[in-house]
Amino acid sequence: MIGRVVKIFSDFYYVETELGVVEAKIKSVLKKQKEDIYTGDYVELEQFDENSMQAFISCPVNRINLINKPKVANVSQVIIVSALKAPDLQYEQLNRYIAHCEYHKIQPILCFNKEDIDEFDDLKAEIIDMYIPLGYEVVFTSALEKTGLEELKPFLKDNTSILCGQSGVGKSSLINALLNSSKLKTLPVSDKTQKGVHTTRHCELIDIDKNSFIVDTPGFSHLKFDFLLPNEIEKLFVEFSCHELNCKFKDCLHIGEIGCGAQDIIESMSTSRYDSYKKFVSEANEYKEMISKKSIKDEGRVKYNQNKIMTKISHKKRNISRKTNNQNIHKEI
Repeated sequence: MIGRVVKIFSDFYYVETELGVVEAKIKSVLKKQKEDIYTGDYVELEQFDENSMQAFISCPVNRINLINKPKVANVSQVIIVSALKAPDLQYEQLNRYIAHCEYHKIQPILCFNKEDIDEFDDLKAEIIDMYIPLGYEVVFTSALEKTGLEELKPFLKDNTSILCGQSGVGKSSLINALLNSSKLKTLPVSDKTQKGVHTTRHCELIDIDKNSFIVDTPGFSHLKFDFLLPNEIEKLFVEFSCHELNCKFKDCLHIGEIGCGAQDIIESMSTSRYDSYKKFVSEANEYKEMISKKSIKDEGRVKYNQNKIMTKISHKKRNISRKTNNQNIHKEI
């Protein structure tokens, strides 16, 4: 039987099937193979007991993608939820989420919640001018007054959408408003710290209709680009990736280098976007220095060739090419 993992709690996996939700555990062979199962995964179930609605997960099936943080599989889009106020909007954090979506090649939708708190005409105009020309969809909502929901619903149709954002921005409240229920627990922003309070403890897949799902996730803000090299950061900013850069040096980072061909792009970027870019490059530089000192940069297990995932063979295990082999023979002779 095939089902989809809707929630993981401790060692138990709750799998939605045609017969209902099944409480499952992973088979020992999967643990030995270190094969992890995540919320959103389609899985094959064995040893199903119809009376207790319990079974064992034997293997994942047809995983399309996997987001690293929070770890959710088979996501078609990410809805980045930010608050216009309480907590205050942080452009750097928003740009981090967007950059991670670009890294995973998943389309982000920018949702700005808590429109009801005060008038934000200038801030809304600034957001629209900054992100819509970059090709990002922008929606303004109020979970409290249930405004903007009709503009958000078309994006959710026939998609598995993951809601991400800092604690307190109103992700759970937004889902409750969309479902017209109080299923998910919510708490107000802390008066003392003016920060959100964690209410969601795990990722949960919630069905809106037959083919539309939304994933509520714990709030998080600790996203760092300490896994990429500095020259890879520009690929995460559409301002750079949409243009052919004629820089003097191939490894140009577009931060004041002589001969940089991206000056026109930089001048057209908003200050917050370019500041975020420089911050992410700085984090990537720290990673580069670390692996340079330790010389332990691991090769990826897979590589992408013409949109196909292929196993990547280690240099140590890779066969010597015929040309190199012939050159070695000539040297010996």
